[in-house]
Amino acid sequence: MPANTNQRLLSIGEVAARTGLAVSAIRYYDDEGLVSARRTPGGKRMFLRSDIRRLSFILIAQQLGFSLEDIRIQLRQLPLERTPNKRDWEKISRGFRAHLDARIGMLERLRDRLDGCIGCGCLSLDACKLYNPGDKARERGPGPRLVLEQAVADRKA
Repeated sequence: MPANTNQRLLSIGEVAARTGLAVSAIRYYDDEGLVSARRTPGGKRMFLRSDIRRLSFILIAQQLGFSLEDIRIQLRQLPLERTPNKRDWEKISRGFRAHLDARIGMLERLRDRLDGCIGCGCLSLDACKLYNPGDKARERGPGPRLVLEQAVADRKA
């Protein structure tokens, strides 16, 4: 049990009810080190209230397409033995902002080009003759080059 906290610990069932996550998912995240349950002498997992926010962050980040490793890297920046404050959360949000901006840019390009040429090399649409004459995008590599190339450039920026 944490020595420096006076807050009441929550059972895994209480945390599941508050986050909407299955108990098995919470156990998995604990086993993966994304949250850190305290154990009672009987082995029961108990959580700090701040773990609700950590688990909610994991859920949102996964829905945005971030891998568990990406999430783990960000969560390592948060303190374990105290509730993260606004500054702590701002720090990790900066880490995700660049990824989100790049992803948003790629989605916008995909949306804007979905009904036209995305540089896939099919040359089956009349628009391909305008945007990718003679399959020039093929020289840049496989796949939808006109959408993916800018996404790579955005990540490097």
